[in-house]
Amino acid sequence: MNSDSHYVTLGVGDEIFAAPVENVREVLDLCPITRIPNMPPFMCGVIEVRGVGIPVVDLRLKLGLPAGAQTAHSRIVVLEVETAGRRIVLGALADRVYEVAALDEHDVEPPPEIGIPWDSGFIRGMARRKGAFVVILDLAAVFAADGVLALEEAV
Repeated sequence: MNSDSHYVTLGVGDEIFAAPVENVREVLDLCPITRIPNMPPFMCGVIEVRGVGIPVVDLRLKLGLPAGAQTAHSRIVVLEVETAGRRIVLGALADRVYEVAALDEHDVEPPPEIGIPWDSGFIRGMARRKGAFVVILDLAAVFAADGVLALEEAV
């Protein structure tokens, strides 16, 4: 019996994160982002995807990592996430997107309580892939608070 789950692996700073493939609608090249006043610092603004406004969150800032410059490798990952009892669509700005990877659920470990530079409440678990740790995000926890829902409603 296969216990693999599939994830889109993302680079944010020096870290590798994973989002469940079923939550990923698409991966976009960088495009113009319209800023919205009075939003939290991690909110980049809004992009238009096929005529629909979608809020964009800077994953670096949302995860508590230092801000970084956008590069030719930066991507916007369009996610559909269930949080606060409803489904929202939003973009997550990542430094790079690597691949769709199969991770064995039996090898996923709980996140460490100390020694990591981001909020462990945002993490579902950790696994190893190609000799590196991959941090599996709890997308509902990452996007549940701090104005993400308010921006989604404002769009």
